[in-house]
Amino acid sequence: MKRYLYLWHRWLGIALCLVMALWFISGVVMLYVGYPKLTPGERLRNLPELPADCCTALDAAQQAGALSSLRLTSIAGQPHYVLTFATGERRVLNAASGEAAQAVDAQRALVGARQFGGGVPVRYLGDVQEDIWTHSRGLDGERPLHRVELQDEAGTWLYLSSRSGEVVLDASQQERHWNLLGAWLHWLYPLRGGFGVDNGWRVLVIGLSLLGTLMAVLGIWVGVLRWRFRRRYRSGSRSPYGAGWMRWHHVGGLLFGVLLVLWVFSGLMSMRPWGLFDARSTLNLSAYPGGVLQVGDFPLDVSEALAVLRREPGFLPVELEWRRVGGEAYLVARTAEGDSRVFAASQPSQALRQLPADVLLAAAQAVAPDTAMHSEWLERFDFHYFARAEQSMYGFQHRRLPVLRVRFDDPQASWLHIDPHSGAIVDRTDQHRRAGRWLFNLLHSWDWQPLLERPHLREALIIAFSAGGLFICLSGTVLGWRRLRRDSRLRRQALARRATTGVGEKRMPNSVP
Repeated sequence: MKRYLYLWHRWLGIALCLVMALWFISGVVMLYVGYPKLTPGERLRNLPELPADCCTALDAAQQAGALSSLRLTSIAGQPHYVLTFATGERRVLNAASGEAAQAVDAQRALVGARQFGGGVPVRYLGDVQEDIWTHSRGLDGERPLHRVELQDEAGTWLYLSSRSGEVVLDASQQERHWNLLGAWLHWLYPLRGGFGVDNGWRVLVIGLSLLGTLMAVLGIWVGVLRWRFRRRYRSGSRSPYGAGWMRWHHVGGLLFGVLLVLWVFSGLMSMRPWGLFDARSTLNLSAYPGGVLQVGDFPLDVSEALAVLRREPGFLPVELEWRRVGGEAYLVARTAEGDSRVFAASQPSQALRQLPADVLLAAAQAVAPDTAMHSEWLERFDFHYFARAEQSMYGFQHRRLPVLRVRFDDPQASWLHIDPHSGAIVDRTDQHRRAGRWLFNLLHSWDWQPLLERPHLREALIIAFSAGGLFICLSGTVLGWRRLRRDSRLRRQALARRATTGVGEKRMPNSVP
């Protein structure tokens, strides 16, 4: 039995140690440089202020019928309505004329990129369906993408939607260079799309993570079996290996092996294999708005709303969004800094900082009218509602406080987190997704609030323990390489002996007189 443990650990290590070493190196890089994305803060910061007399053609948007979303934002420096229908169809209207916006060709993409970059010179790099920085499935509805280079100090590339003309991703030169050693390598993106089947890359990552977890578990098992706890070996050591890479691999595995197992296993959980952590909640979220979005439900004219907003010192709106909550229409205004105000259709002349709690609770109850509901206000981030730095893989999430948490007594133990500043449901979770939170975010990224509040301590601990895991993998790589060279040398010597002695040559049978 022991022999098979050693053999499985040895050959899995030879196959995987180098890959796992690259995982540790790239994971440390990802602490500081994340995969390129356009965060909500970046998007708003680069939008110009909406002019007071920008929009006189709201009727054109009203005639569009039922919508899933409607925004007034700037595209290529000019205000436009962006209408999205339940079917996924999107329409962009010029806010001044009400006419459909021009097709997003290369020239229009250059104008939009120049406005986003603050007027710096730009260079068109062509359109792409998907490249190494745009693997995110969240961009599928925007493809093909126009790629434009800004002639700024950061050497930024911008990707613009061919459907709306909006900037949907930015990638600085520093992000592009470091990501070759960071997220692009960590997620094995060089191998993505090369297996002839749509799910090939995902299956590959899951398979390697499973084998890596097995290898690390076997390594701990073998290491404990080889360690003498009561009496020492003749060398005086508790390890059978007196010196060299074998000894350091043995000792390092015992010190950091458990962390190695947890990191590789939690990396596997990040792929949500076999749907283990998919949401199973049966909440009817379509009931939360309380009706179909209709611009005509909101009586206040856009110019009047902008005039009311400008009465507040320093509040300069760059985007408006129409939405429904609990059967009533609201208009949400945002500034470049992310500050917001809300207009209710019932009180169109008053800008609110937050929606009333009773409105949010009534809308939440509508998603499960026959289920008991409990609510609480969160004034601080906690284990299940937290914010991450922009470079993290969760940097695209805009998490504000306070937030309303609503818990339902349904079989899935569903929760909602509702942002009172906009009325939007910013997160929904159930017991399966919360289990994934423990098995991935906590074990892999150490997203534990006491550590998130002390980022330098968290980074120092992750780097220190990553160094231990890296040492295990590098020492295993060295030992594996030596083993392969030794086996190769022995095979060559065996072949040489056969050639010298004639073993294996065809012989004539002895003659019988």
